[in-house]
Amino acid sequence: MPTHQSAREAVASATASAISFISSHTAGGKTASSDAAARPGASFHLRKVAVCGAGVMGAQIAAHCVNAGVPVVLFDLPSKEGDKSGIAKRAIAQLKKLNPAPLGTPQLAELITPANYADDLNLLADCDLIIEAIAERLDWKRDLYHQLAPAIKPQAIIASNTSGLSITALSQALPEQLRHRFCGVHFFNPPRYMPLVELIPTADTEPALLDDLETFLVSQLGKGVVRAKDTPNFVGNRIGVFGILSVFAQAEKFGLPYDLVDELTGKRLGRAKSGTFRTADVVGLDTLAHVVRTMQDQLPDDPFHAHFGVPPVVAALIEKGALGQKTGAGFYRKEGKAILRLDPAKGEYVPADSTIDEGVAAILAERDPAKRLKALRESDHPQAQFVWAVLRDGFHYSAVHLADIADTARQVDQAMAWGFGHAQGPFEIWQSAGWCEVAGWIAEDIKAGKALSSAPLPGWVTRGPVWDAQGVQTAEGSWNPRTQKFQPRSDLPVYGRQIAAPRLVGEPDSLNDTVVFENEAVKCWTLPAPHPQEVLILSFKSKMHTLGPDVVRGIARAVDLAEASFKALVIGQLSEPFSAGADLKAMLPVFAAGGAAAVEPIEREMQDMVLRLRYAQVPVVAALAGMALGGGCELSVHCARRVAHFETYIGLVEAGIGLVPGAGGLTYCARRAAELQAEGAPDAPLLAFLKKFALAVASAQVSRSALDARQIGYLQASDTVVMNRYELLYVAVREAQAMAESGWRAPIPRTFPVAGRDGTATLKAQLLNMKVGGYISDYDFVVAEKVAHVMCGGDVDPGSLVDEAWMLALEREAFLGLLTQAKTQERIAGILKTGKPVRN
Repeated sequence: MPTHQSAREAVASATASAISFISSHTAGGKTASSDAAARPGASFHLRKVAVCGAGVMGAQIAAHCVNAGVPVVLFDLPSKEGDKSGIAKRAIAQLKKLNPAPLGTPQLAELITPANYADDLNLLADCDLIIEAIAERLDWKRDLYHQLAPAIKPQAIIASNTSGLSITALSQALPEQLRHRFCGVHFFNPPRYMPLVELIPTADTEPALLDDLETFLVSQLGKGVVRAKDTPNFVGNRIGVFGILSVFAQAEKFGLPYDLVDELTGKRLGRAKSGTFRTADVVGLDTLAHVVRTMQDQLPDDPFHAHFGVPPVVAALIEKGALGQKTGAGFYRKEGKAILRLDPAKGEYVPADSTIDEGVAAILAERDPAKRLKALRESDHPQAQFVWAVLRDGFHYSAVHLADIADTARQVDQAMAWGFGHAQGPFEIWQSAGWCEVAGWIAEDIKAGKALSSAPLPGWVTRGPVWDAQGVQTAEGSWNPRTQKFQPRSDLPVYGRQIAAPRLVGEPDSLNDTVVFENEAVKCWTLPAPHPQEVLILSFKSKMHTLGPDVVRGIARAVDLAEASFKALVIGQLSEPFSAGADLKAMLPVFAAGGAAAVEPIEREMQDMVLRLRYAQVPVVAALAGMALGGGCELSVHCARRVAHFETYIGLVEAGIGLVPGAGGLTYCARRAAELQAEGAPDAPLLAFLKKFALAVASAQVSRSALDARQIGYLQASDTVVMNRYELLYVAVREAQAMAESGWRAPIPRTFPVAGRDGTATLKAQLLNMKVGGYISDYDFVVAEKVAHVMCGGDVDPGSLVDEAWMLALEREAFLGLLTQAKTQERIAGILKTGKPVRN
């Protein structure tokens, strides 16, 4: 199947390393996040949010709230001309145009009410949470608080989205009776895609308020919450921005060009693909300079303060107006198709053609972290010395400041993973490579003057419980340097809803499942008590959870087991994606050996599998997250119900490789269109309901969210959408259990009407217009014609009644016929080789 990079993955690969610099469900559908009253310990009801500040962050925070079905009032200054709420209205309109999209669907913008401070403060009376997200000026924020305070109800929570200003200082602008309802709530940008939210209390903040807000952020907005101390830049930006300054310093020391540094500090180091300097260009060098100056001004006693100045090369670029991507030049500049990088010695742009040393690349590819770190430190190559120095600086700084900025080491590691896109935080890397040995190396470098500061490692690093446990993460918990104890994870009830949430190095596995059946392709298992024991869960073990013959047979085996010994079946994975579709690599050798005739049994087996799911005698629920493409989509639409994470990207994408969906996808579309006609408008033409499916399949459209998938038709109004990925199985298992206990019965096979040859002709005419307009290629048109022919039921009269067997036979015929075409084979070969669709 073609692989489509999700919007979330695109953001993470392009901007996650320093994206936080700029930090400063619909009706008719079910949303699990709105079921607050049903949750353990849930008594806090958040009905409406106000966001004050319609800039980049404020507008996108508002967008993500409405993604979760929470209506928002978006405030800004009154416009000097025209509509007084014009600033907020323009910000809402802009949300529909941004890419990656902050809204799950453009229609969600209707849930945001534009407002202004002059006329609309009365709207605050209905708001349970007020988030301030204006510019990072303490005086401006205080003035706004004075203006808002009289209109805020006593029960509301007030929070600032500041990225680093003192929460305590801000709270002083509020009346004393509201200060206990105030805290910091720092989203990372873009709020929809970056998991991290820092929650920062003052000494006056009510503990119960923090628990309520954390529960809301985790479950209803899908966030990873880190409680930070009220210190400049909190946790994420404090550690992350220092790490970037370390890269600048060490790159200059070792004389490495910017493109090489980005290669060394990108995916090879478990960080965002864009590395450091490309990310700085994306964020904006002026923004980077602002954040660095904030650290310089607010942390004068930091032992690393000497390195908090704006790097001279950054200052010089800013002076020239070269601010990065937004001005067309920064550390990089694009000329035509060529990417040039700045050569600071020459003061000009040169080809970005630096290459990583093969030996250093081999070290970075070493899977054993202890061997990898040891080899980096012992290597004489400047590239390896650079990487070791950057890692060492991160370990050193994090250890020195842990007690000041966070309660536990866990919070630092989570902040860097959730807010900066790092695969592991500094303490995780350190512990996985051998705590005691790495601590010795750091101490030696400090003594030798190689480190960025002479500050010694804290005593807890080299003696006591951490030294004895050989790390900061243990089965007991994460190291808290203030209490000198290992602190367990939060016991808030909301975390009891999370199943298989990631654990850090040193922590025990949290799953504790019971395996019912397992082979090389699939695993059937149940959750431990107190979760429902009568619901069987099926997970795939194939790469990208593709559907090869063994997985298909494993699905049939799971249905047999569920019908024999359980009340329901959930199909869901412990990691994304749900499924990238059919296993083309397994199919191609069969085709090469025996042609289309040899593939036909595989195709028929896939079709039999989806029918087995549809007509199973127990409810089957698909738990979707990430990609559900091709066969993954076909599998899910044949289940009795679906529970989908908000970031689920569903599509029948076979047209992209020159094929039609062959495992019931087109059959589903035809049947579902007939159902929608019967349910909503029996007198309307069937083609009106079929058209959206036909165009979606012909264009290999992939939903941009679970809500978008509902609009396309791959999810239904009865399907549940959850905002937190790790609550997915919790909700799906209980959904399946409820269906079983409420007397659910499998559907009865029925015939349904199809659009017939007239429908095919109409769709072909529309497709022809797309081809003439250059929207699809000649071969895209050939494939799309097949889609239209099958989806309309073949060469039959309009309104003819057909059954699923008839439709599936048409699917097989079209699929196998296209498989023999040279251009289809070119497309398949291209996607397997490069991972990108071929247009021929």
